[in-house]
Amino acid sequence: MTGDQVFVLNGPNLNLLGTREPEVYGTATLADIETNVRAKAADLGLAVDFRQTNHEGVLVDWLHEAQAAGAKAVLLNAAAYTHTSIALLDAIKAIAVPVIEVHLSDPEQREPFRHHSYVQLAAVEVVKGLGADSYLVALERAAAL
Repeated sequence: MTGDQVFVLNGPNLNLLGTREPEVYGTATLADIETNVRAKAADLGLAVDFRQTNHEGVLVDWLHEAQAAGAKAVLLNAAAYTHTSIALLDAIKAIAVPVIEVHLSDPEQREPFRHHSYVQLAAVEVVKGLGADSYLVALERAAAL
């Protein structure tokens, strides 16, 4: 499926949502977020490919795959790799698919080392600080592209 497909890619430790630092990330699990994203995507006439990995290189491969699949957009919550991964920056720059950076929390309101985002240097937009709704807002923005 091309043109109406959105890849939703999730990075390290997001598989622990719901129990991991709920005061920061909320109590929704990644499965809860996926359910809500799929429902919203259906309303918007979009198909979703929703994935999570703890491995940086896998995220790079999936960005390449989104390009090969002709995806409309990628929603990328690179988690901690946001602040460290030049490889993800290069992968985003290497593909024509627009990437929207997504965060549950607002990294700029947290520890100083989280204030810099390599992903943001190539992303078309950033949605942050809205908890699980960050994904839904980002999906709406992807639909508008």
